[in-house]
Amino acid sequence: MALLKFENVTVQYPIYNAKSMSLRNKLVQIGTGGIVSQPTAGIVTITALDNVSFELRDGDSVGLIGHNGAGKTTLLRTMAGIFMPVSGKITRDGRVATIIELGAGLDEELSGYENIYRMGMLLGSTRSEVTLMVPDIEEFTELGNFLQLPVHTYSAGMKMRLMFAVGTAVHPEILLVDETFGTGDAAFQSKAQDRMKTLVGNARIFVFASHSIDLIKQFCTRAFSLEHGRLMEVAL
Repeated sequence: MALLKFENVTVQYPIYNAKSMSLRNKLVQIGTGGIVSQPTAGIVTITALDNVSFELRDGDSVGLIGHNGAGKTTLLRTMAGIFMPVSGKITRDGRVATIIELGAGLDEELSGYENIYRMGMLLGSTRSEVTLMVPDIEEFTELGNFLQLPVHTYSAGMKMRLMFAVGTAVHPEILLVDETFGTGDAAFQSKAQDRMKTLVGNARIFVFASHSIDLIKQFCTRAFSLEHGRLMEVAL
């Protein structure tokens, strides 16, 4: 059984050399979506997540909504264990996979095949696990012999297919996704959404950050709204 539980979780980070000017602080607050502390010795502390609590179990699929900088990506990264809270408790039970930054670790001087192993292992898979993924990635990308060539020879669309295929080749129990398939041509978007449906169907817990309410309604049964680091559940 998969479990993802936050108990009064707060995440903060400092911004150094920040001025105490009210306008500058206001711009920082708008840009981060967090709560800005009063500066001390030129250091401003941003509270990106403020006392957040929830519990997700098998079968939960949750959409994260909120304006740019509201804290959606910060919440996903904290769920994944990339960011550590300054207070509160996080419980995870189940293998976690993230699709937050497509192409993390992509090296354009390496071939498509070399990048499949590079990116796959950076996402937490072993080399033998990536080897098992290769046929599926080959089929999805439809890149054929281009996979043997350096990635700098690819078009933007070809790079997107490769990055998306690697990022969605895993089969976790807890899947965390920052919207990644809103770009590309119509054929790619349709294919990407079909692949996401399969991936979501296999995950026990699914969390999806998106600006599209239609996509959230398509993939999720619950929704959390984030505003200035504070979370509340809302009706879809």
